[in-house]
Parts: sequence; structure tokens; C-alpha cells
Amino acid sequence: MSPFRVVPVVTANLTFVLLSFEGPDAYASAGGLASRVNELASELAGLGYHTHLFFVGDPMKPGHEDRKDGRLHLHRWCQWISRYHPNGVYDGEDAKRADWDRSLAPWAAAEVIGPLVRDGKHVVVLAEEWHTAVSAIELSKLVRANGWQSSVQVFWNANNTFGLDRIPLAELQRQTTVTTVSRWMRLVLAQLGLTARVIPNGISGSWLAPIDDGLRAALAAALAGRTAIAKVARFDPDKNWLPAIDAVAEMKRAGMRPLLIARGGMEGYAHAVMQRAERAGLRVRRAAWVGDGARSMIAGLASALDADVAIADVHLNQQQRQLLFNGVTAVLANSSKEPFGLVGLETMAAGGVAMVGATGEDYATHGYDSISIQSNDPSEIVTNVRRLVDSPGWARWLRDNAHHMARRYTWNSVCQRALLPMVDQDAVTWQPVHYLPDPTSLDDSIAAGVPA
Repeated sequence: MSPFRVVPVVTANLTFVLLSFEGPDAYASAGGLASRVNELASELAGLGYHTHLFFVGDPMKPGHEDRKDGRLHLHRWCQWISRYHPNGVYDGEDAKRADWDRSLAPWAAAEVIGPLVRDGKHVVVLAEEWHTAVSAIELSKLVRANGWQSSVQVFWNANNTFGLDRIPLAELQRQTTVTTVSRWMRLVLAQLGLTARVIPNGISGSWLAPIDDGLRAALAAALAGRTAIAKVARFDPDKNWLPAIDAVAEMKRAGMRPLLIARGGMEGYAHAVMQRAERAGLRVRRAAWVGDGARSMIAGLASALDADVAIADVHLNQQQRQLLFNGVTAVLANSSKEPFGLVGLETMAAGGVAMVGATGEDYATHGYDSISIQSNDPSEIVTNVRRLVDSPGWARWLRDNAHHMARRYTWNSVCQRALLPMVDQDAVTWQPVHYLPDPTSLDDSIAAGVPA
């Protein structure tokens, strides 16, 4: 039987309203939340839905801006406060959240949602993370007070455990439909008394694009003779940086000539990570470069090849991350607690080998399209890296399956199979559409078996 997917027939009466502290401005981008809301909003607009995104935007840009042929409407909030806090979305966080809680729901109800409802539209509100919990509750109350229940749905989504101790969870459950990004996060919320549905994170379809063969060859030449692994994560104990450092030290003692390419953040825990590397006798070098091209990254890494750990001191854009994730032996996304694990999914989409942790990676199947690290024992990392080096056929099989599996987690796919089915049937008409299976489908790969 051929597989099939359910595709929404876009109707003019459905509009999305997204609430998120982070957003598309550089000022509003601090991490994975920005990637989630930017790509989700863009995908919804690309599918034909009018989408309003409220976020704490750049104070020097217009308060309202339309993009995507007028279907994506940006609303920059808290700008009068942001003018006094130039260092990004979380600079002056408490003042911004207080202003957001006080002003956003009444304005959005009066100026956006109310007119849409009166015009016969169905509105879906998607509020992200703990900063928006109060505004989601207040919006829901205004929906009820105005009698809009049949026309407006309010969802609140938890991407992480951060801030859950600062919001009224019971009221949130009563007033909204709670969602989250993985089965692990759903369990965490259940332990707090919340019933949640899962809408996973997604990635842009551009992550699946082929990587230039010339760039791939240039990176391979630069890293020749080294067992290169990469880790891109905040400097935080939950990200298991110390087992990664210990694994590099063990690989060095075993003569594997490791190179850990590390991209962290500005967190204070970086000091503990560097101390661990020094005590293990590892050589640490800073790798920096000018320009945002892939060849600039290759040149910067080549300058740090006398090290065991190369710390990337510059931002890695998508093209650079794609090439890096594809070109190293493995990417360590081995967090001890990971709500979703976006780096692991990006690695799989790029055709790389993701070593994920034991929580949250709904998209990963150990030994088939990725490797799941079940403990904090660095020897587990070393054993799997050695197997990848010694069994290139298995490594290629993992990479091929990973790239195929990641197709299921593009935002287009997530919207079609997870988000849109939660919307009232009155708002969207559904029809099954059959398609031919890919020649390298999962079933075909399973039938072929693992190459020797």
C-alpha cells in the first residue's frame, strides 16, 4: 500500500496569531525559540494563511510590518522599553514582560482578533513559552467575554522547562489548550498537572538541500587525518559538555587524533568546561574568521588544527552548520535533558551522524538514523565514534536514513500532520492525497539491511 498524507485545502477564513518574545529581528533572536517561530510563521504564510506574529522587536524598526506578499504581519511589541535596553530581547526582561502582560491581550483582541471574527474569520492563537502565558490566559478570557469561543482557539506551547515555576499552570490549563514539543516534555508537564498535546519542532526545508561537493571536499581536506566531532550548544550542565571533553581526552590517549569543534555561548559555565579541558591535558584554541561563507569557516578551522578543542568564537549560520554537521564524524547533541534537540534534527537533515541524548528526541531511532547516548560515561561516546570510523558502510547507512527521516520534520510536514489537524474542522477542509513512495524509502532501506 502506498503511503499517503493529508493535505489542508487552504481557506480564506483561517488566520493565525503567534505570540513569542523572540522573533525575526536580530534584536529578538536569542536561540531556538526564534528559529521555531520565524520558520513556523513563514511556513504558515507560505501555505496561504494570514499570520500575525507579535514579538519583542527591534526598537528602531517599524511597529508593524508586512511580509510574504502581505500574508505575514509583524507586530513589534515593547519597543518603548527596548529603546532603553539595546542588548537584545532579554535585556530588561522583567519590564518587558510586565508591559507585554498588561497591554498585548487587550490590543490584540480589539485591533486584530475582534475585526477578524466580525469578518467571519476563524482565528488560531499560538502562544510560545512562559513569557506569553499570562497574555494567553487574558486573551482566552477576552474571547469568552466577547462570545467568540466558536471562532477563536487559544493554544499555549512549552518549548522548555524554563520559567514553569513562574506562571499560573492551573489557570493556563483551564483557559488554553496546552501543547509542547516532545513526548518527554509532555511527561514533564504531566508531572506538573498539565495535559498537553505534542506539536514537534520543525526545520526549514532548506536544510535538506544538497551540499556543494566542492565545499565538502575542502572541509574534508582541511580535517584530513583528524577524527573530527562537533558540539553546538549553550554552555550549560544539561548539555553534557564535561562528558564530551572527557571523551576527547580518552580518544587522544587512544591515538585517534580527535578534534572537537565547539560552539557554545556566553554562559559562565564555559569556565568549568575550559578548566576540565586543561586538566585533561587538551590543547584549546580559539577559531575565528571574517565573513559568513562556508570557505571562511573552513579557513578558520584550518588555523586551529594544532588543537584538540577548537572553540568557534563566531556565529555559525545555516550554510556553515550544514557543512560542518555533514563533514564531521559525528555531532554531539548528547544532552542529559533535552526538550526537543533541534541540533540533532538539523544534523540528520544535513546528512550527518547525530549522537543524541536519552530524552526528547522523538525523531531519532538509535542505530538506524542516529546514535542515542544513554549515559554520561565518555567511553560510550568513544566506542560509537570508533565504530563510525571503523565501519564506513554503517556510517553511510546512518547518514542516508537520517536525511530521509528529517523530511518528516520540515515545518511543512509538521503543519500538515500535527498543527493543522488540531484546528476545528469548520475552519479547514481536509482531503487525502496519495503520492508515490521515495525509491530510498525507509521500508526499502530496512529490507536492504545494514551494509557490511
